[in-house]
Order: sequence, then C-alpha cells, then structure tokens
Amino acid sequence: MIHTASFAGVEDAARRISGVAVRTPLIESPALNERLGGRVLLKAETMQVAGAFKFRGAYNRISRLTEEEKARGVVAYSSGNHAQAVAAAARMVGTHAIIVMPADSPRVKVAGVIAFGGEVRTYDRYSESREAIGEAIAAERGSVLVKPFDDPFIIEGQGTTGLEIVEDARAQGVKIDQLLCGASGGGLIAGINLAMAELSPDTAVIGVEPEAYNDTQLSLAAGERMTHPPVANPSICDALMTDRPGELTFPINRRLERVVTVSDAEVAEAVRTAFRTLKLVVEPGGAVSLAALLAGKVEARDRTTVAVLSGGNIDPGLFAEIIDGRFVSA
Repeated sequence: MIHTASFAGVEDAARRISGVAVRTPLIESPALNERLGGRVLLKAETMQVAGAFKFRGAYNRISRLTEEEKARGVVAYSSGNHAQAVAAAARMVGTHAIIVMPADSPRVKVAGVIAFGGEVRTYDRYSESREAIGEAIAAERGSVLVKPFDDPFIIEGQGTTGLEIVEDARAQGVKIDQLLCGASGGGLIAGINLAMAELSPDTAVIGVEPEAYNDTQLSLAAGERMTHPPVANPSICDALMTDRPGELTFPINRRLERVVTVSDAEVAEAVRTAFRTLKLVVEPGGAVSLAALLAGKVEARDRTTVAVLSGGNIDPGLFAEIIDGRFVSA
C-alpha cells in the first residue's frame, strides 16, 4: 500500500519524534513588533537538533527502517541541513549514512555531517546530478535513499512544525492571521500546509523564495511544476537553491495564498536583525520569512504573523561579513 502524506501522518510523526526532536519555541520580540506594527511570532527551528527543521522529517523516516535496512545504511543528497539531519538520525537509530553534498556547501554544514558520523561524497552542483549520484550509491550498496522532501514521511515529519505552531498559539490565546515559510523543494511548507488546512484553515500560508530561485512561484502561476531560468550567481540562501518543486510537495502547496521573493541584500538585513534584535543566529535560507516582513513584501501591520526561522547553520565567515556590514550581494 502506497503511503500518502496526510494530517493523520503529521500527528503520528509528532508522537514518533516526541522526546527526540526539540519542541522549539514561538519567540516574540517587542522591538520587532514595534518596528513592523503588528504581532510577530517566530518559530525558532534554529534550536532544533542539528540546527534546522530537517531533523523532524529525517528522524520520522529513518526511525521506521527495519533491522535489515539499518544494516545496509542510508544515502541522502543535500546542501547541508538535510545532510546533517540524516547523519544525526542515522546515528541515533544505529545505522550508517552517506551524504552527497555540493562541493561548495558551507564548511560548517560539511563539518556537521562528519561530526554526526556521516560520510560525505561531494559533487559539482552545476554539472552533476545529485539525484543520479545518490541513486547509484543506494543501488550499489542496497541502501535506503532518504530524499530531502519528496517522501511522505519526510513531509509529515516537517509538518510537526506547523502542529506545534498552532498548539502553542492556541495556548497563548492567539489567532494566526498569516504564516510565512521558506519554499525550496517544498517539504517544510507542504507539511505545514497539511497542519494548517486541518487546524487553522483561515490562516493565510505564504511561501518565500530567493529572487533567482523562485521555482515555486513560477510553478503556481503556471499550474504545473516549473524550473527557474539559469542562474549566473548563487544565492546566499544555499538551503533554498532547488531547481523545481517536489513531485509530492507541489500538489499540497497549491493551497498557498501566494509566494513572494526576497533579494540577498534583504536576506542579509534579516540575518543582521535576527542577531542584533532577537539575539539569534539564523542562516540566510532560514531568514527569508523575516526578510519578507522587514522588506515590506508581506504586510504585518495590525496582524498576527508567524515567521518560520528554519535553520541556523551559517558559515562563520559569511555571518561575520553580514553582521559587520561587509557583505555585498552579487
């Protein structure tokens, strides 16, 4: 029987990751509220195991392996956050992970994979296919391929983020008018959409993408999965540099109210604000929702908004450049 991502699956994932994943807080800053003229709640997935939301889905998937599958190990491809999450989850359940990563991945993310006991295989993201490499390794070793977003258990695991948001907002007596979340392959925002459709259907869910990597925005406009045009310069949002939405995630994400885009300069401002105002270290890809609010791409005045800060794994050198104001976008 084929497993399809569902809200019931999100609830099951919440039970499975309970006590293993971190139930991250909804953070509120009076200074940020005053700046934006509304109430803003920030879901700090920077505090998650391995520093990003990805651990939720990775553990939900890998913890379901049979003993025979564990003996053969897992393979994943990722620019970094899914990579670290898979390595961490694999170690927890007692299996080995091989991670296919772009050669230009932030060093902090490569180091994270190695620290969790994962084996790294690098590739050129502009001339080689990570999918082909991952599938070849899996076939050669008989390993389980743990995809970054196109897996129902991954989507459901990420959906626990939305489940927690609604539960914690309700506990505070808060009605969420709108929720912003980064959109790349679409696993996180698809999982959140499953939760919001069931628990808070009147909340507008808005996707955010880097300007040059707006494949979800283009796909929603076209009504089918589309790729973005060739990109001359990479974005600082390395976690969001996919070429098109996932096959499983896109149908779910059709319920998005809309998708907005942000520039690298706007993202850098969000990273600075998160550090200076919120005292949080947020990676560029994890800061796009905050960037959209600060840049006025989404109006926050007189509304209650949730912004998902999806990860905090930023290269120290880039972080220093951004905080010091030395970063110049391409």
